[in-house]
Amino acid sequence: MARKSLAITLKMSELLYEIRNKTWLTGQSRQNGQNFEEVAHMQNNEDEEHVNQVLRSIGNAFAQLKVRLSEYIDGNQTTANDIQISNVTDLTVSLQMPSNFNQSTADAIATAMHQYIINTAIAEWFQITNKTDSADYLTLAGANITQIREAVSKRVRPTRTVPSV
Repeated sequence: MARKSLAITLKMSELLYEIRNKTWLTGQSRQNGQNFEEVAHMQNNEDEEHVNQVLRSIGNAFAQLKVRLSEYIDGNQTTANDIQISNVTDLTVSLQMPSNFNQSTADAIATAMHQYIINTAIAEWFQITNKTDSADYLTLAGANITQIREAVSKRVRPTRTVPSV
């Protein structure tokens, strides 16, 4: 059966920016004039220890995402490691989709993958710094998986070919 290749690249700079922005916004929304330290700790920044933790979380989320999409990923990989990903290395995955895959869902797949990684990484960050909001981001990540599964399952309707006489 013919397959369609779908390459998805998630830009590391965009992932890191969105994590920092969402944790900053969440911190700002929780500020009550008395909890300055708590708010400061929940906001991810560019300090080395923050970057290391978030990169590890992004790597974990990407690995889990590949598990969720394993039926569409070429299974010929023969090596693996647990080396922390770099903050300048983009994440790429090549999906092998059925020939009747509806390619109009490609952007939805990429967006949901991006959001899954963001929400999972923030959930891990908040598990350390702000347990109250951690569960909300895990719920969002679960919804992202549902969106991904729906999008990869979309197919185009078959068309009848009329034989020439």
